[in-house]
Amino acid sequence: MSEGSIVGRKVGELYKRLCKDEWNAMTTGLIVGLLSVLIMAWWRPWGAVGAIRNWGDWMIHGFANMVGAESGFLELYLDAPVGWLTSSGSVIGLGFIGGAFISACLGGDFAFRVPPRLELAKGVAAGVLMGIGASLAGGCNVGGMYNAIGNLSAHGFTMWLGLVIGVVVGLKYIYWEMSNIEWGSGGAKTFDFPQGLKTFLGFVGLAALIIGAIKYAGIEDVEGLDAIGGVLFSGEKDAEYLQSLGGLLVIAAGLGYVMQRGRWCMVQGFREPHMTGDSTLARSVALSIFVVAIGAAVLKYGVPMRGEGGPVLDEINYVRGTFGWGSIAGGAIFGFGAMLAGGCGSGTLWRVGEGQVKLILVVPFFALANSLMTKWFKNFGADEISLEAEGMLGKYVYMPDTLGYTGTLLLIGAVMITWYLVVTWNEESNKLIVDF
Repeated sequence: MSEGSIVGRKVGELYKRLCKDEWNAMTTGLIVGLLSVLIMAWWRPWGAVGAIRNWGDWMIHGFANMVGAESGFLELYLDAPVGWLTSSGSVIGLGFIGGAFISACLGGDFAFRVPPRLELAKGVAAGVLMGIGASLAGGCNVGGMYNAIGNLSAHGFTMWLGLVIGVVVGLKYIYWEMSNIEWGSGGAKTFDFPQGLKTFLGFVGLAALIIGAIKYAGIEDVEGLDAIGGVLFSGEKDAEYLQSLGGLLVIAAGLGYVMQRGRWCMVQGFREPHMTGDSTLARSVALSIFVVAIGAAVLKYGVPMRGEGGPVLDEINYVRGTFGWGSIAGGAIFGFGAMLAGGCGSGTLWRVGEGQVKLILVVPFFALANSLMTKWFKNFGADEISLEAEGMLGKYVYMPDTLGYTGTLLLIGAVMITWYLVVTWNEESNKLIVDF
């Protein structure tokens, strides 16, 4: 066999492993954790709901201006939101979907899959519930739980509790639905594409991602480029802001690619131990959270030899004032909605990238509900007070303030190990499985 044919075979094997095979869950969780630390080191933690809310803001802004709302609640939307190509949250969301799209195309998974009519109806309800729950909890499963615990905020644990409640209730509902609802079982269709076209689209997506990142990095003249809340970009700081978006775009695309390749959805880590007993994703999520927590501790701790001794990442990043009923209730509502949707916040976005029509439908209703609820919470009543800032949803609890960094990491590690042991014990005992 010639050297050329050997090289060609090895290239094919590598392509298959990177682009076609489903990745091991523990490997996926580890890479997601490392990319989560990398995006924090670049600028800020990632999330799903920031993008979705920005898109909802734009939808309602357009409606408010179309109807000429000059008073009432819609008046709050008359000023333009941050541009969807200049909001850091939106850019993360677009990169995430783009990375999932590239993975799905190169791996042959992309197709427009239309579910039965009942599932489409559930997608609408799921989006509304997920939007409301994320507002109460201070984030979706990413910002409210995964990156919250990872960023050493106590509200991540209370949302975790809420998610378990919501997932168990949602599982009971699904069992009830299977036995009692017959409507809407028809209408499922799949619109597939030739593999050659999918591969071509995958490489087009990859090229667009690279070009987009280069465009952001090369921005210098920002005068009149876009608006943040009605204020035009101008000056060196705004140029630096926009230039930094390129890194967010690329790292978020890496997260989307990895999650789609590993079929990695956090809500499944909560669902499967109670449905089938399988602990694979639960163990993977536990590992990933602890990796993020270690990285956040390094980035948030003030090291004397690091410039002026300050942290790389602001300690308050992803610390929300929802440690209490807000994150428990929000987590329960969000978890129930995620069960109806068949995907969490991040799981919804990467499934959008592979063409799942139900999840494509979830996004606008998630966006509208979250935008409206968040705006209402920030302008509550006649006094226009913020419910979170006034402590009405819970407390701000940055765990190192009480436990120190060592104590906080020991606590998070102990909880993750306990979760790991409980779900693996349940695989053999089936004690936590919800009966049909």
